[in-house]
Amino acid sequence: MLLAAGLVGVGTCLPAAYLVIRAFGAEPAQLAEIVFRSRNLLLLGNTLSLVALVLAIGTLIALPMAWLVTRSDLRAKGLVTFMMALPLAVPGYVMAYALLGLSGYYGFAREWFGVSLPPLHGLWGAALSLALYTFPYIFLNLRAAFLGMDPGLEESAASLGRSRSEVLRHVVLPQLWPALVSAWLVVGLYVIGDFGAIALMRYEVFSYAIYTQYAGAFDRTYAAWLSLMLLGVAGVALYAQARLTRSRRFARVGTGVQRRGVPVRLGLWAVAAWGWVVLVSLAALGLPLAVLGHWMRRGIGEIDWAMLGQAALNSGLAAAVVAGLTVALALPVVLLTLRWPGWFASLTDRLAWMGYATPPLAFGLAMVFFTLAVIPFAYQSHGVLIFAWVMTFLALALGPLRLALMQIGTRPEEAARALGVSPFRAFARVTLPRLKGPMVAAGLLVFIAVVKELPLNWMLAPTGWRSLSTTVFGRTVEGMMTEAAPFALAIILFSAFFVGLILKYEGAGRKELGRR
Repeated sequence: MLLAAGLVGVGTCLPAAYLVIRAFGAEPAQLAEIVFRSRNLLLLGNTLSLVALVLAIGTLIALPMAWLVTRSDLRAKGLVTFMMALPLAVPGYVMAYALLGLSGYYGFAREWFGVSLPPLHGLWGAALSLALYTFPYIFLNLRAAFLGMDPGLEESAASLGRSRSEVLRHVVLPQLWPALVSAWLVVGLYVIGDFGAIALMRYEVFSYAIYTQYAGAFDRTYAAWLSLMLLGVAGVALYAQARLTRSRRFARVGTGVQRRGVPVRLGLWAVAAWGWVVLVSLAALGLPLAVLGHWMRRGIGEIDWAMLGQAALNSGLAAAVVAGLTVALALPVVLLTLRWPGWFASLTDRLAWMGYATPPLAFGLAMVFFTLAVIPFAYQSHGVLIFAWVMTFLALALGPLRLALMQIGTRPEEAARALGVSPFRAFARVTLPRLKGPMVAAGLLVFIAVVKELPLNWMLAPTGWRSLSTTVFGRTVEGMMTEAAPFALAIILFSAFFVGLILKYEGAGRKELGRR
Protein backbone atom coordinates (compact mmCIF):
# COMPACT_ATOMS: atom_id res chain seq x y z
CA MET A 1 0.00 0.00 0.00
CA LEU A 2 2.84 2.41 0.77
CA LEU A 3 4.38 1.57 -2.62
CA ALA A 4 1.06 2.31 -4.36
CA ALA A 5 0.69 5.59 -2.44
CA GLY A 6 4.22 6.61 -3.37
CA LEU A 7 3.63 5.81 -7.02
CA VAL A 8 0.41 7.85 -7.03
CA GLY A 9 2.15 10.80 -5.35
CA VAL A 10 5.07 10.84 -7.77
CA GLY A 11 2.93 10.21 -10.83
CA THR A 12 0.39 12.94 -10.17
CA CYS A 13 2.83 15.58 -8.87
CA LEU A 14 5.39 15.04 -11.63
CA PRO A 15 3.54 16.98 -14.38
CA ALA A 16 2.92 20.08 -12.24
CA ALA A 17 6.45 20.05 -10.82
CA TYR A 18 8.11 19.76 -14.20
CA LEU A 19 5.88 22.43 -15.75
CA VAL A 20 6.90 24.83 -12.95
CA ILE A 21 10.59 24.10 -13.54
CA ARG A 22 10.18 24.59 -17.28
CA ALA A 23 8.07 27.75 -16.94
CA PHE A 24 10.51 29.51 -14.59
CA GLY A 25 13.48 28.61 -16.76
CA ALA A 26 13.00 31.77 -18.84
CA GLU A 27 14.61 35.19 -18.26
CA PRO A 28 12.72 37.61 -15.90
CA ALA A 29 11.88 40.02 -18.74
CA GLN A 30 10.50 37.18 -20.86
CA LEU A 31 8.48 35.88 -17.88
CA ALA A 32 6.79 39.23 -17.36
CA GLU A 33 5.99 39.52 -21.07
CA ILE A 34 4.47 36.01 -21.12
CA VAL A 35 2.43 36.24 -17.92
CA PHE A 36 0.90 39.65 -18.67
CA ARG A 37 0.22 39.00 -22.35
CA SER A 38 -3.27 40.29 -23.24
CA ARG A 39 -4.02 37.09 -25.17
CA ASN A 40 -4.12 35.18 -21.87
CA LEU A 41 -7.23 37.10 -20.81
CA LEU A 42 -8.89 36.28 -24.14
CA LEU A 43 -8.11 32.56 -23.66
CA LEU A 44 -9.43 32.67 -20.08
CA GLY A 45 -12.65 34.39 -21.16
CA ASN A 46 -13.18 31.93 -24.02
CA THR A 47 -12.52 28.93 -21.74
CA LEU A 48 -14.97 30.13 -19.06
CA SER A 49 -17.61 30.99 -21.70
CA LEU A 50 -17.35 27.50 -23.16
CA VAL A 51 -17.61 25.83 -19.73
CA ALA A 52 -20.64 27.94 -18.76
CA LEU A 53 -22.46 27.26 -22.04
CA VAL A 54 -21.80 23.50 -21.92
CA LEU A 55 -23.03 23.29 -18.30
CA ALA A 56 -26.16 25.31 -19.10
CA ILE A 57 -27.11 23.19 -22.14
CA GLY A 58 -26.27 19.93 -20.36
CA THR A 59 -28.35 20.84 -17.28
CA LEU A 60 -31.35 21.91 -19.40
CA ILE A 61 -31.29 18.45 -21.01
CA ALA A 62 -30.39 16.32 -17.99
CA LEU A 63 -32.59 17.75 -15.21
CA PRO A 64 -36.01 17.12 -16.82
CA MET A 65 -34.83 13.71 -18.06
CA ALA A 66 -33.71 12.66 -14.58
CA TRP A 67 -37.06 13.79 -13.11
CA LEU A 68 -39.03 11.92 -15.80
CA VAL A 69 -37.30 8.56 -15.19
CA THR A 70 -37.51 8.78 -11.38
CA ARG A 71 -40.57 10.82 -10.35
CA SER A 72 -43.14 10.45 -13.14
CA ASP A 73 -45.28 7.60 -14.49
CA LEU A 74 -43.49 7.70 -17.86
CA ARG A 75 -43.45 4.28 -19.49
CA ALA A 76 -40.28 2.38 -20.56
CA LYS A 77 -38.07 4.16 -18.02
CA GLY A 78 -35.31 1.58 -18.48
CA LEU A 79 -35.17 2.27 -22.21
CA VAL A 80 -35.15 6.05 -21.67
CA THR A 81 -32.34 5.71 -19.10
CA PHE A 82 -30.30 3.63 -21.56
CA MET A 83 -30.90 6.16 -24.37
CA MET A 84 -29.81 9.05 -22.13
CA ALA A 85 -26.63 7.24 -21.00
CA LEU A 86 -25.67 6.01 -24.47
CA PRO A 87 -24.27 9.38 -25.71
CA LEU A 88 -21.31 8.60 -23.41
CA ALA A 89 -20.25 6.29 -26.24
CA VAL A 90 -19.95 9.24 -28.65
CA PRO A 91 -16.72 11.18 -27.92
CA GLY A 92 -16.76 14.96 -28.26
CA TYR A 93 -14.54 14.94 -31.34
CA VAL A 94 -16.88 12.43 -33.06
CA MET A 95 -19.85 14.69 -32.22
CA ALA A 96 -17.87 17.61 -33.68
CA TYR A 97 -17.18 15.48 -36.76
CA ALA A 98 -20.95 14.85 -37.10
CA LEU A 99 -21.82 18.56 -36.80
CA LEU A 100 -19.17 19.43 -39.39
CA GLY A 101 -20.32 16.62 -41.71
CA LEU A 102 -23.88 17.95 -41.51
CA SER A 103 -23.00 21.13 -43.41
CA GLY A 104 -21.14 21.99 -46.61
CA TYR A 105 -21.71 21.28 -50.32
CA TYR A 106 -21.30 17.50 -49.93
CA GLY A 107 -22.77 17.46 -46.43
CA PHE A 108 -25.57 15.28 -45.07
CA ALA A 109 -28.19 18.09 -44.94
CA ARG A 110 -27.71 19.18 -48.59
CA GLU A 111 -27.56 15.68 -50.08
CA TRP A 112 -30.59 14.29 -48.22
CA PHE A 113 -32.78 17.38 -47.66
CA GLY A 114 -31.46 19.87 -50.24
CA VAL A 115 -30.57 22.38 -47.52
CA SER A 116 -27.11 23.94 -47.42
CA LEU A 117 -26.22 24.71 -43.84
CA PRO A 118 -23.36 27.06 -42.98
CA PRO A 119 -20.38 25.35 -41.30
CA LEU A 120 -20.80 25.31 -37.52
CA HIS A 121 -17.58 26.58 -35.95
CA GLY A 122 -16.56 28.57 -32.89
CA LEU A 123 -18.18 28.79 -29.46
CA TRP A 124 -21.60 27.36 -30.33
CA GLY A 125 -20.18 24.50 -32.38
CA ALA A 126 -17.76 23.49 -29.61
CA ALA A 127 -20.43 23.92 -26.90
CA LEU A 128 -23.04 21.83 -28.74
CA SER A 129 -20.64 18.99 -29.53
CA LEU A 130 -19.39 18.86 -25.91
CA ALA A 131 -22.82 19.31 -24.27
CA LEU A 132 -24.44 16.53 -26.35
CA TYR A 133 -21.63 14.20 -25.27
CA THR A 134 -21.28 15.18 -21.58
CA PHE A 135 -24.91 15.70 -20.45
CA PRO A 136 -25.18 11.97 -19.43
CA TYR A 137 -22.75 12.67 -16.57
CA ILE A 138 -25.22 15.25 -15.18
CA PHE A 139 -28.21 13.01 -15.93
CA LEU A 140 -26.77 9.97 -14.11
CA ASN A 141 -25.81 12.04 -11.06
CA LEU A 142 -29.23 13.70 -10.82
CA ARG A 143 -31.01 10.39 -11.38
CA ALA A 144 -29.09 8.87 -8.46
CA ALA A 145 -29.94 11.91 -6.31
CA PHE A 146 -33.67 11.67 -7.15
CA LEU A 147 -33.66 7.93 -6.37
CA GLY A 148 -32.00 8.54 -2.98
CA MET A 149 -34.30 11.44 -2.04
CA ASP A 150 -36.74 10.90 0.85
CA PRO A 151 -40.28 11.81 -0.38
CA GLY A 152 -41.35 12.28 3.23
CA LEU A 153 -39.58 15.67 3.30
CA GLU A 154 -41.62 16.96 0.35
CA GLU A 155 -44.85 15.59 1.83
CA SER A 156 -44.09 17.29 5.18
CA ALA A 157 -43.48 20.63 3.42
CA ALA A 158 -46.74 20.27 1.44
CA SER A 159 -48.70 19.42 4.62
CA LEU A 160 -47.41 22.68 6.13
CA GLY A 161 -49.06 24.65 3.32
CA ARG A 162 -46.10 25.13 0.99
CA SER A 163 -46.89 25.45 -2.71
CA ARG A 164 -45.30 23.18 -5.35
CA SER A 165 -42.85 25.88 -6.42
CA GLU A 166 -41.85 26.51 -2.78
CA VAL A 167 -41.32 22.76 -2.22
CA LEU A 168 -39.19 22.66 -5.37
CA ARG A 169 -37.06 25.66 -4.32
CA HIS A 170 -36.72 24.92 -0.59
CA VAL A 171 -36.75 21.08 -0.45
CA VAL A 172 -35.98 19.43 -3.79
CA LEU A 173 -33.32 21.70 -5.32
CA PRO A 174 -31.17 21.90 -2.13
CA GLN A 175 -31.08 18.07 -2.05
CA LEU A 176 -30.05 17.96 -5.71
CA TRP A 177 -27.35 20.59 -5.21
CA PRO A 178 -24.43 18.26 -4.18
CA ALA A 179 -25.09 15.88 -7.09
CA LEU A 180 -25.42 18.80 -9.49
CA VAL A 181 -22.19 20.44 -8.33
CA SER A 182 -20.31 17.11 -8.51
CA ALA A 183 -21.56 16.54 -12.06
CA TRP A 184 -20.68 20.12 -13.04
CA LEU A 185 -17.16 19.54 -11.71
CA VAL A 186 -16.69 16.37 -13.80
CA VAL A 187 -18.09 18.02 -16.94
CA GLY A 188 -16.25 21.30 -16.31
CA LEU A 189 -12.88 19.55 -15.90
CA TYR A 190 -13.53 17.59 -19.08
CA VAL A 191 -14.37 20.76 -21.04
CA ILE A 192 -11.34 22.61 -19.63
CA GLY A 193 -9.03 19.81 -20.78
CA ASP A 194 -10.76 18.86 -24.04
CA PHE A 195 -8.72 19.15 -27.17
CA GLY A 196 -10.40 17.22 -30.02
CA ALA A 197 -13.78 19.00 -30.28
CA ILE A 198 -12.44 22.52 -29.78
CA ALA A 199 -9.61 21.91 -32.28
CA LEU A 200 -12.07 20.69 -34.94
CA MET A 201 -14.39 23.64 -34.19
CA ARG A 202 -11.40 26.01 -34.19
CA TYR A 203 -12.39 27.76 -30.98
CA GLU A 204 -9.40 29.27 -29.25
CA VAL A 205 -9.24 28.24 -25.60
CA PHE A 206 -6.30 27.34 -23.34
CA SER A 207 -5.96 23.71 -24.49
CA TYR A 208 -6.04 24.64 -28.20
CA ALA A 209 -3.49 27.41 -27.64
CA ILE A 210 -1.19 25.01 -25.75
CA TYR A 211 -1.16 22.60 -28.65
CA THR A 212 -0.56 25.28 -31.29
CA GLN A 213 2.34 26.70 -29.22
CA TYR A 214 3.79 23.22 -28.75
CA ALA A 215 3.31 21.90 -32.30
CA GLY A 216 3.27 25.02 -34.47
CA ALA A 217 5.14 27.87 -32.81
CA PHE A 218 7.60 25.64 -30.89
CA ASP A 219 7.42 28.11 -27.97
CA ARG A 220 7.73 25.55 -25.17
CA THR A 221 8.07 28.15 -22.39
CA TYR A 222 4.79 29.89 -23.28
CA ALA A 223 3.16 26.47 -23.67
CA ALA A 224 4.32 25.57 -20.14
CA TRP A 225 2.86 28.82 -18.75
CA LEU A 226 -0.42 28.23 -20.54
CA SER A 227 -0.49 24.72 -19.04
CA LEU A 228 0.08 26.13 -15.54
CA MET A 229 -2.72 28.65 -16.07
CA LEU A 230 -4.99 25.80 -17.18
CA LEU A 231 -4.00 23.86 -14.05
CA GLY A 232 -4.89 26.94 -12.02
CA VAL A 233 -8.37 27.06 -13.58
CA ALA A 234 -8.86 23.36 -12.75
CA GLY A 235 -7.66 23.99 -9.18
CA VAL A 236 -10.17 26.84 -8.75
CA ALA A 237 -12.94 24.50 -9.97
CA LEU A 238 -11.95 21.86 -7.39
CA TYR A 239 -11.85 24.48 -4.61
CA ALA A 240 -15.24 25.89 -5.63
CA GLN A 241 -16.81 22.41 -5.61
CA ALA A 242 -15.50 21.74 -2.10
CA ARG A 243 -16.81 25.10 -0.83
CA LEU A 244 -20.23 24.77 -2.44
CA THR A 245 -20.94 21.31 -1.00
CA ARG A 246 -19.32 21.73 2.41
CA SER A 247 -21.28 20.91 5.60
CA ARG A 248 -24.46 19.82 3.82
CA ARG A 249 -26.48 16.94 5.30
CA PHE A 250 -29.74 15.64 3.87
CA ALA A 251 -30.13 12.22 5.50
CA ARG A 252 -33.16 11.38 7.68
CA VAL A 253 -32.46 12.08 11.38
CA GLY A 254 -35.73 10.75 12.83
CA THR A 255 -36.97 7.20 13.20
CA GLY A 256 -38.27 5.02 10.35
CA VAL A 257 -36.90 4.15 6.95
CA GLN A 258 -37.12 5.79 3.57
CA ARG A 259 -39.89 4.59 1.22
CA ARG A 260 -40.62 5.02 -2.46
CA GLY A 261 -42.52 8.14 -3.56
CA VAL A 262 -45.78 8.03 -5.56
CA PRO A 263 -45.05 8.72 -9.28
CA VAL A 264 -46.52 11.96 -10.64
CA ARG A 265 -49.18 11.35 -13.31
CA LEU A 266 -48.19 13.07 -16.55
CA GLY A 267 -51.55 12.82 -18.34
CA LEU A 268 -51.39 14.71 -21.62
CA TRP A 269 -47.94 16.03 -20.68
CA ALA A 270 -46.66 12.53 -21.52
CA VAL A 271 -46.79 13.52 -25.23
CA ALA A 272 -44.51 16.49 -24.60
CA ALA A 273 -42.21 14.31 -22.44
CA TRP A 274 -41.83 11.73 -25.18
CA GLY A 275 -41.24 14.52 -27.70
CA TRP A 276 -38.36 15.80 -25.58
CA VAL A 277 -36.92 12.27 -25.23
CA VAL A 278 -37.08 11.71 -29.01
CA LEU A 279 -35.57 15.14 -29.78
CA VAL A 280 -32.63 14.63 -27.41
CA SER A 281 -32.04 11.08 -28.68
CA LEU A 282 -32.06 12.24 -32.30
CA ALA A 283 -29.61 15.06 -31.55
CA ALA A 284 -27.20 13.04 -29.38
CA LEU A 285 -27.37 9.65 -31.14
CA GLY A 286 -29.33 9.94 -34.39
CA LEU A 287 -27.30 12.83 -35.78
CA PRO A 288 -23.82 11.26 -35.43
CA LEU A 289 -25.06 7.86 -36.66
CA ALA A 290 -26.87 9.41 -39.66
CA VAL A 291 -23.88 11.57 -40.65
CA LEU A 292 -21.49 8.63 -40.24
CA GLY A 293 -23.79 6.46 -42.36
CA HIS A 294 -23.93 9.18 -45.02
CA TRP A 295 -20.14 9.48 -45.31
CA MET A 296 -19.63 5.70 -45.12
CA ARG A 297 -22.11 5.23 -48.00
CA ARG A 298 -20.00 7.54 -50.13
CA GLY A 299 -16.86 5.46 -49.58
CA ILE A 300 -18.04 1.98 -48.59
CA GLY A 301 -15.86 0.34 -51.22
CA GLU A 302 -12.73 2.20 -50.16
CA ILE A 303 -12.64 1.21 -46.49
CA ASP A 304 -9.19 0.02 -45.45
CA TRP A 305 -10.34 -2.95 -43.36
CA ALA A 306 -6.80 -3.96 -42.42
CA MET A 307 -6.03 -0.50 -41.00
CA LEU A 308 -9.41 -0.37 -39.24
CA GLY A 309 -8.79 -3.76 -37.62
CA GLN A 310 -5.26 -2.80 -36.57
CA ALA A 311 -6.45 0.49 -35.04
CA ALA A 312 -9.26 -1.30 -33.16
CA LEU A 313 -6.80 -3.94 -31.93
CA ASN A 314 -4.35 -1.25 -30.77
CA SER A 315 -7.09 0.62 -28.91
CA GLY A 316 -8.53 -2.53 -27.31
CA LEU A 317 -5.19 -3.95 -26.17
CA ALA A 318 -3.94 -0.64 -24.77
CA ALA A 319 -7.24 -0.02 -22.96
CA ALA A 320 -7.23 -3.54 -21.48
CA VAL A 321 -3.67 -3.15 -20.14
CA VAL A 322 -4.41 0.30 -18.68
CA ALA A 323 -7.69 -0.91 -17.10
CA GLY A 324 -5.93 -3.85 -15.40
CA LEU A 325 -3.04 -1.73 -14.08
CA THR A 326 -5.37 1.05 -12.90
CA VAL A 327 -7.61 -1.30 -10.90
CA ALA A 328 -4.55 -3.01 -9.41
CA LEU A 329 -3.24 0.39 -8.27
CA ALA A 330 -6.62 1.69 -7.09
CA LEU A 331 -7.36 -1.23 -4.76
CA PRO A 332 -4.48 -0.61 -2.28
CA VAL A 333 -5.17 3.14 -2.40
CA VAL A 334 -8.82 2.57 -1.41
CA LEU A 335 -7.82 0.05 1.28
CA LEU A 336 -5.36 2.58 2.72
CA THR A 337 -7.97 5.36 2.89
CA LEU A 338 -10.68 3.15 4.45
CA ARG A 339 -8.72 0.89 6.79
CA TRP A 340 -6.00 3.32 7.95
CA PRO A 341 -7.56 6.82 7.79
CA GLY A 342 -5.33 9.78 8.57
CA TRP A 343 -3.46 12.64 6.94
CA PHE A 344 -1.29 10.33 4.81
CA ALA A 345 -4.28 8.37 3.49
CA SER A 346 -6.21 11.59 2.88
CA LEU A 347 -3.26 13.09 0.99
CA THR A 348 -2.95 9.97 -1.19
CA ASP A 349 -6.65 10.15 -2.03
CA ARG A 350 -6.43 13.85 -2.97
CA LEU A 351 -3.36 13.21 -5.14
CA ALA A 352 -5.22 10.47 -7.01
CA TRP A 353 -7.94 13.01 -7.84
CA MET A 354 -5.31 15.56 -8.83
CA GLY A 355 -4.27 13.27 -11.68
CA TYR A 356 -7.83 13.31 -13.04
CA ALA A 357 -8.14 17.08 -12.53
CA THR A 358 -4.93 17.81 -14.45
CA PRO A 359 -5.95 18.69 -18.03
CA PRO A 360 -4.69 15.89 -20.33
CA LEU A 361 -2.95 18.31 -22.68
CA ALA A 362 -1.00 19.84 -19.78
CA PHE A 363 -0.20 16.33 -18.49
CA GLY A 364 0.98 15.27 -21.94
CA LEU A 365 3.10 18.37 -22.43
CA ALA A 366 4.78 17.85 -19.05
CA MET A 367 5.56 14.22 -19.93
CA VAL A 368 7.06 15.35 -23.26
CA PHE A 369 9.32 17.86 -21.44
CA PHE A 370 10.26 15.31 -18.76
CA THR A 371 11.09 12.41 -21.07
CA LEU A 372 13.12 14.58 -23.49
CA ALA A 373 15.16 16.06 -20.62
CA VAL A 374 15.54 13.11 -18.22
CA ILE A 375 14.82 9.82 -20.02
CA PRO A 376 15.03 10.56 -23.78
CA PHE A 377 14.99 6.85 -24.66
CA ALA A 378 11.42 6.68 -23.30
CA TYR A 379 10.11 9.58 -25.42
CA GLN A 380 6.95 8.57 -27.29
CA SER A 381 7.03 5.01 -25.95
CA HIS A 382 4.18 2.74 -24.90
CA GLY A 383 5.44 2.78 -21.31
CA VAL A 384 5.10 6.56 -20.92
CA LEU A 385 1.69 6.59 -22.63
CA ILE A 386 0.35 3.83 -20.36
CA PHE A 387 1.80 5.55 -17.27
CA ALA A 388 0.05 8.82 -18.21
CA TRP A 389 -3.25 7.03 -18.82
CA VAL A 390 -3.09 5.18 -15.48
CA MET A 391 -2.39 8.38 -13.52
CA THR A 392 -5.14 10.28 -15.37
CA PHE A 393 -7.91 7.68 -14.99
CA LEU A 394 -7.02 6.28 -11.54
CA ALA A 395 -9.78 8.34 -9.90
CA LEU A 396 -12.42 6.66 -12.08
CA ALA A 397 -11.64 3.30 -10.48
CA LEU A 398 -11.76 4.56 -6.88
CA GLY A 399 -15.54 5.07 -6.64
CA PRO A 400 -16.82 1.51 -7.34
CA LEU A 401 -14.10 -0.06 -5.16
CA ARG A 402 -14.66 2.35 -2.26
CA LEU A 403 -18.43 1.79 -2.23
CA ALA A 404 -18.04 -2.01 -2.37
CA LEU A 405 -15.49 -2.13 0.47
CA MET A 406 -17.72 0.11 2.63
CA GLN A 407 -20.70 -2.21 2.04
CA ILE A 408 -18.70 -5.39 2.73
CA GLY A 409 -17.18 -4.02 5.96
CA THR A 410 -14.43 -5.67 8.02
CA ARG A 411 -16.44 -8.15 10.10
CA PRO A 412 -16.16 -11.14 7.69
CA GLU A 413 -12.36 -10.72 7.67
CA GLU A 414 -12.26 -10.35 11.45
CA ALA A 415 -14.20 -13.61 11.81
CA ALA A 416 -11.71 -15.39 9.52
CA ARG A 417 -8.75 -13.98 11.45
CA ALA A 418 -10.33 -15.14 14.73
CA LEU A 419 -10.15 -18.67 13.29
CA GLY A 420 -6.38 -18.35 12.86
CA VAL A 421 -6.14 -17.17 9.25
CA SER A 422 -3.46 -14.56 8.48
CA PRO A 423 -4.67 -11.02 7.52
CA PHE A 424 -3.52 -11.37 3.90
CA ARG A 425 -5.18 -14.78 3.41
CA ALA A 426 -8.35 -13.56 5.13
CA PHE A 427 -8.59 -10.66 2.68
CA ALA A 428 -7.79 -12.90 -0.31
CA ARG A 429 -10.33 -15.59 0.65
CA VAL A 430 -13.17 -13.53 2.15
CA THR A 431 -13.17 -10.00 0.71
CA LEU A 432 -11.44 -10.29 -2.67
CA PRO A 433 -14.01 -12.69 -4.22
CA ARG A 434 -16.80 -10.24 -3.31
CA LEU A 435 -14.86 -7.42 -5.02
CA LYS A 436 -14.88 -9.19 -8.38
CA GLY A 437 -17.96 -7.30 -9.68
CA PRO A 438 -16.83 -3.82 -8.56
CA MET A 439 -13.35 -4.46 -9.96
CA VAL A 440 -14.89 -5.36 -13.33
CA ALA A 441 -17.07 -2.22 -13.22
CA ALA A 442 -14.08 -0.03 -12.38
CA GLY A 443 -12.08 -1.66 -15.18
CA LEU A 444 -14.91 -1.02 -17.67
CA LEU A 445 -15.03 2.67 -16.74
CA VAL A 446 -11.30 3.01 -17.36
CA PHE A 447 -11.41 0.89 -20.52
CA ILE A 448 -14.07 3.04 -22.19
CA ALA A 449 -12.28 6.26 -21.17
CA VAL A 450 -9.00 5.07 -22.72
CA VAL A 451 -10.63 4.00 -26.00
CA LYS A 452 -12.06 7.51 -26.45
CA GLU A 453 -9.12 9.49 -25.06
CA LEU A 454 -7.33 11.77 -27.55
CA PRO A 455 -4.91 14.43 -26.14
CA LEU A 456 -2.47 12.08 -24.35
CA ASN A 457 -2.72 9.60 -27.20
CA TRP A 458 -1.99 12.31 -29.76
CA MET A 459 1.08 13.69 -27.92
CA LEU A 460 2.67 10.60 -26.34
CA ALA A 461 1.92 7.64 -28.66
CA PRO A 462 4.90 6.07 -30.45
CA THR A 463 5.48 7.21 -34.02
CA GLY A 464 3.51 5.03 -36.45
CA TRP A 465 1.24 3.59 -33.76
CA ARG A 466 -2.36 4.54 -34.52
CA SER A 467 -5.49 4.06 -32.42
CA LEU A 468 -9.11 4.66 -33.38
CA SER A 469 -9.23 8.11 -31.76
CA THR A 470 -6.03 9.46 -33.34
CA THR A 471 -7.05 8.15 -36.77
CA VAL A 472 -10.48 9.83 -36.58
CA PHE A 473 -8.97 13.14 -35.46
CA GLY A 474 -6.11 13.10 -37.98
CA ARG A 475 -8.37 12.39 -40.95
CA THR A 476 -11.10 14.83 -39.90
CA VAL A 477 -8.56 17.65 -39.52
CA GLU A 478 -7.44 16.98 -43.11
CA GLY A 479 -11.05 17.04 -44.36
CA MET A 480 -11.08 13.27 -45.11
CA MET A 481 -14.60 12.75 -43.76
CA THR A 482 -15.25 9.56 -45.76
CA GLU A 483 -12.02 7.93 -44.60
CA ALA A 484 -12.65 8.92 -40.95
CA ALA A 485 -16.23 7.60 -40.81
CA PRO A 486 -15.58 3.84 -40.24
CA PHE A 487 -13.10 4.58 -37.43
CA ALA A 488 -15.57 6.94 -35.73
CA LEU A 489 -18.36 4.36 -36.03
CA ALA A 490 -16.06 1.70 -34.54
CA ILE A 491 -15.46 3.92 -31.49
CA ILE A 492 -19.21 4.40 -30.98
CA LEU A 493 -19.96 0.66 -31.29
CA PHE A 494 -16.99 -0.24 -29.09
CA SER A 495 -17.98 2.24 -26.39
CA ALA A 496 -21.74 1.52 -26.60
CA PHE A 497 -21.09 -2.14 -25.82
CA PHE A 498 -19.23 -1.25 -22.64
CA VAL A 499 -21.74 1.45 -21.61
CA GLY A 500 -24.38 -1.30 -21.81
CA LEU A 501 -22.23 -3.54 -19.60
CA ILE A 502 -21.84 -0.75 -17.03
CA LEU A 503 -25.63 -0.14 -16.89
CA LYS A 504 -26.21 -3.89 -16.60
CA TYR A 505 -23.79 -4.03 -13.68
CA GLU A 506 -25.52 -1.03 -12.05
CA GLY A 507 -28.93 -2.75 -12.38
CA ALA A 508 -27.59 -5.98 -10.90
CA GLY A 509 -26.09 -4.02 -8.01
CA ARG A 510 -29.40 -2.30 -7.23
CA LYS A 511 -31.23 -5.64 -7.26
CA GLU A 512 -28.60 -7.11 -4.93
CA LEU A 513 -29.02 -4.18 -2.53
CA GLY A 514 -32.78 -4.57 -2.71
CA ARG A 515 -32.54 -8.22 -1.62
CA ARG A 516 -30.42 -7.37 1.43
